[in-house]
Amino acid sequence: MNFGAATLLVFTAAVSAAKGFAPGVGKSFVNTRSTSLEGTSSPTVEKEGFQRSLLAAQLANSKSSNGVKATDANPVKIGWDSHQAVEKAPDSLVREGDGPDGNYPMRSRFEKMIREAQISITSAIEEIDGKAKFQEDSWIRANGGGGMSRVLKDGAVWEKAGVNLSVVYGSMPQEALAAATERGVDRAKGMAPGERVPFFACGLSCVMHPRNPHCPTMHFNYRYFETDGGVWWFGGGTDITPSYLNLDDMKHFHGTYKEVCDRHDPEFYPKFKAWADRYFMIPHRNETRGLGGIFFDDLNDRDPELLYQFAKDAVNSVVPAYGPICEAHKDDPFTEKEKQWQQMRRGRYVEFNLVYDRGTVFGLKTGGRIESILMSLPETARWEYNHHPEPGSPEAEILDAFKHAREWV
Repeated sequence: MNFGAATLLVFTAAVSAAKGFAPGVGKSFVNTRSTSLEGTSSPTVEKEGFQRSLLAAQLANSKSSNGVKATDANPVKIGWDSHQAVEKAPDSLVREGDGPDGNYPMRSRFEKMIREAQISITSAIEEIDGKAKFQEDSWIRANGGGGMSRVLKDGAVWEKAGVNLSVVYGSMPQEALAAATERGVDRAKGMAPGERVPFFACGLSCVMHPRNPHCPTMHFNYRYFETDGGVWWFGGGTDITPSYLNLDDMKHFHGTYKEVCDRHDPEFYPKFKAWADRYFMIPHRNETRGLGGIFFDDLNDRDPELLYQFAKDAVNSVVPAYGPICEAHKDDPFTEKEKQWQQMRRGRYVEFNLVYDRGTVFGLKTGGRIESILMSLPETARWEYNHHPEPGSPEAEILDAFKHAREWV
């Protein structure tokens, strides 16, 4: 059974309303071919994070029925048709007054850093793939900001890989902003009661879905958020989703990020690794999407320069952490059964991202660029009714790891 992306979105809306997930009867095969990219997300660790994102959007949209003009109902004032395609993105998507010598210097610094990371990461992935090249499309918005999507498809190693950069200027009701933060702290500093909070967000987000079942999927997102009142925070992380368990691969991936964390704070890795294990849980399956990595959000507990350097180190460690694993396994032989298992694990990936990921849900409800929001979807995925791996099989081995968090280093 084949479904298009539009059908999946209707399916997701129904699931969201029910706050649950009901698999179909029998086997289904979903084709989600798209050059889509995920928007900058701002997730939290609590399992109810999804419901909180819906609350934030509902609070924002409810303004239209409480005496506020309907045109102000959108919590970020971004419409589905507000993105203007351009041949080439300007040298900076940050507003001129927010430059290095302006009122908000971190905005342009972070954008410059992730632009350089987008170029270096896509160049390295092209070299490993050896066949396909990333294609770029750019867009701007009238009120400032915009983005650049780089997408690789039909490669020798990756079926689909995307690296998306976005810069967003918008405004949100104070209640929505409070619901969208990790600790529920006051993000409306300096604003009058009821006044919308102008904000800036800048991020680089990526997902890579390889062909070979023995090569894992990888995702990262690094972002900076700031209100015009001067409140700021960093968020992000890198995580890995294998279909088969290879202990050496997990030690390498997690070990790389432990080294990154230890260079900045020895407490970072154990804290952010556990955070990732909690956040990427699929409650209705009682299993995680993958085998984690690091994840952090709402981080502003020290000098912003220190956190900027940490984010820079982490995003620039994506290729050293992930690239060698794919190079080692891209030519591994595999069976049709192993390919089907990979497709079923992609189904779990879709479930998490469309049902629970706060960034995805919030983007869909606030008029973001749809191709950017849906970066995370693989081109193909599979569902089998009531499937259980054979005890003692490699599939059962990794399923146990999805159900019981482990320490890898």
